[in-house]
Amino acid sequence: MEPVVTVGLDGSPTSLAAARWAAEEAEKRKLTLRLLHAWPLLAPEPVRAPSEVDQNYWAKRLVHTAQAELSTRHPGLTVVGSLIADDAQEALLRAASESEMLVLGSRGLGSAESYFMGDVSLPVVARAERPVVLVRTGEDKGHPAPTRAGRVVVALEAHGSGEELLDFAFHSAAARDVPLLAVRGRSVPLHARLPWGVDHDVTEELTREAREELGKALKPWREKYPQVEVDDSIRLESPAKAVVHAAEGAALLVVGRRVHRHGTNHHLDHVAHAAIHHARCPVAVVPHD
Repeated sequence: MEPVVTVGLDGSPTSLAAARWAAEEAEKRKLTLRLLHAWPLLAPEPVRAPSEVDQNYWAKRLVHTAQAELSTRHPGLTVVGSLIADDAQEALLRAASESEMLVLGSRGLGSAESYFMGDVSLPVVARAERPVVLVRTGEDKGHPAPTRAGRVVVALEAHGSGEELLDFAFHSAAARDVPLLAVRGRSVPLHARLPWGVDHDVTEELTREAREELGKALKPWREKYPQVEVDDSIRLESPAKAVVHAAEGAALLVVGRRVHRHGTNHHLDHVAHAAIHHARCPVAVVPHD
């Protein structure tokens, strides 16, 4: 199967915003865009049935309408539609394994009414084998939340980040021709907290160690992507806060999810949760070893 960017459509303005973002991403990466709508009650395809008796009429209309709009906006982009008679979560997980990335709509915190975010997105993000991007809607609910033509931000972990995470972040920055900011948050230990502030010597040592670790982690990727301008940021606050603060005005925030090869406990850590619920830009969750 040729490389594709897949976006899940459920008929909501949130998913349409995700589709518009996915079309731009597919165009940047020179990939095919796949529009996927999954519903267990889709009927087998009838032979030339009139629309009034076609049980799949509204599902087809949903996909075809989005396909027509995106093809008009991006005339050089190949856009294909896909109707799947299956549970949405299972269909999206299967699609994710076949795609360069899966894109879903998100309303962030307080999104219980959001179909994808409430019932599908988080379980899919926690189990997908490939990167999943959650796209926040803007005020008009039909377009991605506006962001400046900012940089890509990647959250690096304390005990090392997988190659998949850094490769995705650097490739995303290169595709956009924007800088990359690597962020590392470190909480100040209790013994360094003094009545009048924090111990300056301790914070300096923490910052120096973290910057050395970042430098080692980024070195091979700077060499692989010499065209990408890279900066780093060490923030002496919780990793979750550091990532959300650094993502202000970003074009994309990239966070990792460690894959547990020998267990069935699929979960997102506190950094990924904070990014999904509080970052205003699109958030890519990348599974890695």
